[in-house]
Amino acid sequence: MEFTKVHGLGNDFIIVNGFEEDLKQPNRVAQEVCARNFGVGADGLVLVLPTEVVEADFRMRIFNPDGSEPEMCGNAIRCFAKYLYERGLTEKKSIKVETLAGIIVPELIIEDGRVEAVKVDMGPPGLKSSEIPITEVDKEQVVQESLTVNGEEYEITAVSMGNPHCVIFVDDVDSFPVAEVGPQIEEHPRFPEKTNVEFIEVLNEQELEMRVWERGAGITLACGTGACASAVAAILNDLTARKVEVHLLGGDLTIEWAEENNRVYMTGPAEEVFKGQMTEDRG
Repeated sequence: MEFTKVHGLGNDFIIVNGFEEDLKQPNRVAQEVCARNFGVGADGLVLVLPTEVVEADFRMRIFNPDGSEPEMCGNAIRCFAKYLYERGLTEKKSIKVETLAGIIVPELIIEDGRVEAVKVDMGPPGLKSSEIPITEVDKEQVVQESLTVNGEEYEITAVSMGNPHCVIFVDDVDSFPVAEVGPQIEEHPRFPEKTNVEFIEVLNEQELEMRVWERGAGITLACGTGACASAVAAILNDLTARKVEVHLLGGDLTIEWAEENNRVYMTGPAEEVFKGQMTEDRG
């Protein structure tokens, strides 16, 4: 199995060309190759696949280190788009990608023949409790909702970016026990499909600092859909402007929730790390 390792702000992925490689059990392959001590090491396995959807150019599947398959990943789709263009699989600079969250459109920003950044149209956020999903909610939008975890009460805002997010605003994100609280909220019974969890410190009207516990992956250096959800949550709570810089452990993303069309746009980098080959039959 030939692969390429790419990262978006330290959120790293093993990309496999599904036009050339046929992985029979991608869930198991993901568990093996994503293991940092026994495999290549990554936050996810990404497959480049043909699409049967007329409106799309390619299909992306992504598998977490635990073998689960999320609907979407913002950092992964930037890496996916860079891979397509720089491997000559497409000459398009605006690519329609089929995902479990629908068709997502990354737009490549090219300098000297290289992909310097990718701006992704992430579509409109899902704000209804049924879209996230979260149970036991009386109001239509899940804003400033109370969630009790091990006797502690948190005020949450829930957003779907094709996958579920629970956003919590804190005073000091660097000292917050993300590794302790994150998994408890991820598997909270009010989230029937589990959830990603973002802990956000609002620096000012244009900047957020974010730490994330990703569903199926744990603490990661960055989460693109999480940054989008956090920006939307901050706007819903009247804490920021509609365009913000989100500072993550791995770097920064620019997120804009456009008022004119209700769509969320994410702009950030993607970098290739190395290419390799797994000689053992793992799929």
